[in-house]
Amino acid sequence: MSVTPAMKIGDAAAALGVETHVLRHWESVGLLAPPRSPSGHRIYDEHILDYARLIQTLQRAGLSLEQMRRLGLSAHPGRLELIAEHRAAVRARIALLRATDQFLEHLAACTHPIVAECPRCSEFAANADTRPPGDFKGI
Repeated sequence: MSVTPAMKIGDAAAALGVETHVLRHWESVGLLAPPRSPSGHRIYDEHILDYARLIQTLQRAGLSLEQMRRLGLSAHPGRLELIAEHRAAVRARIALLRATDQFLEHLAACTHPIVAECPRCSEFAANADTRPPGDFKGI
């Protein structure tokens, strides 16, 4: 791994593919703490860039900035609980997406001229709020 020379916020933002205000926001909520030069400018080195990349990865995983902050502040048991909660939410979302995909697959093949008259489509709509996500196996 090559060592990145210290850079200013604009260069760091460009390297990360974000706007400078995003880095300032992450700093304001306590997720980044770049050191300052004697003149007060933020200094971004490879270590700080790695933290920023971790924030981006956690965002892609669906964690909020507050959850990330709590994750960083939590002792190991608290961290595991937060991760378990988020994983449960991800699994529920996956189940909902699978059920939605099954419905869309049926909808693409549905021959009813009016979708609302299709018993299988109606079943999906009627049970969408009452069944756990993904509980539409027959649709």
